[in-house]
Amino acid sequence: MIHPSAIVHPGARLAAGVSVGAYSVVGEHVEIGEGTWIGPHVVVEGHTRIGRENRLFQFCSIGGMPQDKKYAGEATRLEIGDRNTVREYTTINTGTVQDAGTTRLGSDNWIMAYVHIAHDCQVGSNTIFANNAQIAGHVHVGDWAILGGMAGVHQFVRIGAHAMVGGGSILLQDVPTYVMCSGNPAKPFGINAEGLKRRGFTPEGIAAIKRAYRSLYRSGLTLEEARAEIEREHDAVPEVAPLLAFLAAAARGIIR
Repeated sequence: MIHPSAIVHPGARLAAGVSVGAYSVVGEHVEIGEGTWIGPHVVVEGHTRIGRENRLFQFCSIGGMPQDKKYAGEATRLEIGDRNTVREYTTINTGTVQDAGTTRLGSDNWIMAYVHIAHDCQVGSNTIFANNAQIAGHVHVGDWAILGGMAGVHQFVRIGAHAMVGGGSILLQDVPTYVMCSGNPAKPFGINAEGLKRRGFTPEGIAAIKRAYRSLYRSGLTLEEARAEIEREHDAVPEVAPLLAFLAAAARGIIR
């Protein structure tokens, strides 16, 4: 399953059924799980662990050193889960010792061409990154989030679960769980109701999230006042709890 022109270091650990395409390079400290397909002209390097049944298309650069001038060759890591699709020219870097030391990509993500996932990013599962979406260092992206094509995300920004970022948007602050946004700088435009329906949220749960959104963005309240109102009105609603947790941890402030 390894093309004769591929270069796989003897120290690399490849499970059963791994396929490595023509002219690809797999480094010494790489571990690749069962059934993963590495296309032609792919470079996988660094201290990188890739799970099962992933697909890495041609010209991807996976596990390269962080693009951080403070990096001094430390053995930081990249961890990728299972069943991810990573399309052409995507770059995913390892972490830095100034953060957790590990960049993470979860499972079942759909990463389109020319995407960049920088050092120390923490990306959940079931996300979609459209072509040329770019996230800077230390960015956190929750499960089921969607980034439109050519979206740019400033370092340390957090994007909540089920959020949706429009194409060409520039994010300078956090995007709360469930929120849709677009623009430069990005502004909120309601909740991702259609996505929530597809994922099995009940009409009652979606209605509660909409009420919480109105308290946050349409009431004229400050962020702290809006949080207090949401807690008072929806504290027992399980669908609203992730939004409250996100707001409580919003160190950079949120888009408003």
